[in-house]
Amino acid sequence: MQARFNNTLKTAFLILSLSLLSNVCEAQKHVNWKQLFNGKDLNDWQIKIRHHELNDNFNNTFQVKNGNIQVRYDQYTKFDEQFGHLFYKEPFSSYLIGVEYRFVGDQVNEGPGWAYRNSGIMIHGQDPATMTIDQDFPNSIEVQLLGGNGKDKRSTANLCTPGTQYEKDGKTIKQHCTNSTSKTYHGDQWTRVEVLVLKDSLIVHYVNGEEVMRYTKPQLDPINGAVEGELLKSGSISLQSESHPVDFRKVEIVDLEKYAAKPKKLEKVIAKLMTEKRVARQQ
Repeated sequence: MQARFNNTLKTAFLILSLSLLSNVCEAQKHVNWKQLFNGKDLNDWQIKIRHHELNDNFNNTFQVKNGNIQVRYDQYTKFDEQFGHLFYKEPFSSYLIGVEYRFVGDQVNEGPGWAYRNSGIMIHGQDPATMTIDQDFPNSIEVQLLGGNGKDKRSTANLCTPGTQYEKDGKTIKQHCTNSTSKTYHGDQWTRVEVLVLKDSLIVHYVNGEEVMRYTKPQLDPINGAVEGELLKSGSISLQSESHPVDFRKVEIVDLEKYAAKPKKLEKVIAKLMTEKRVARQQ
C-alpha cells in the first residue's frame, strides 16, 4: 500500500513538474529580442532634426562608431535649439523595448541648461514624415533619460509629454514632466532602461531591472475643450538629440502584438520576461 502511494505521489509530482516546465518552455520560445540597431549603420532609421528636412543628418549629428549609435555635436558652433530624433523605420503597438545608454563629454555651446545629460526614448510617437520642418519634438510619450552631475539626485526614466497626456491612479495628468523613483546614475556609466508598452492600456518603466514608474491611457492633448484626447495605441519609436553627447549601444525589442488579444498568453510571456533582472554591464 505504501509503495503504491509513493508511486502515485511520484507520478503526480512528475506530471506537475512537466506541466510547469511546459509553461516555462512555451513562454521561453516566444521571448525573442529583435535588435533594432544592428551595430553597424543607421539603414533602418530615419532622421528628423529641427529646421531641417527629413533625413538631413545635419552636421553628422547621428553616427555609428565603435558599435554604438553616437549623438555628437563636434561640427556645431552652437546648438540653436536644433533638437533631433532618430526614428526606427516602423511603428509598434505592444512591446518591451530595452535601451542601453551613457552620457559622455560636454554639452554643446548654448545647449539649454535643462538639457544637460538629457536624452530620451520617444514611444507611441507620430510619423516623422508628418512633422513640420520647425517642430521641436514629435507628439509622443517621452521616457526621459537623465544623467547625474556627480553630486545631486536626478532620476532617470522619467516621463515627459510633448503633445500628450496620460492617466495615473485614475487621474488625468497634464503636467509636462513627472519624475520616476529611480536612483541617480552619475558619470559615464552605462544604464539600461526598459519600457513595457501595452497599446493604450499600460506603460511601465524599468531601470536596470527595477520598476520605477507605471501609468495608463497615453493620449494626445485634447482639443475643443475636451478633458481626454485621442488614445495612443501605437506609434513610432525614436531616440533624442537634445544637446548633450550620448551613446546608445543597444536598442532591442520584444514584439508582443501577436498576444494582445490573448491575455493569458500575454501574461505568461511578460511574467517570463520580467523574471530576469537585466542590468547594463560596464566596460
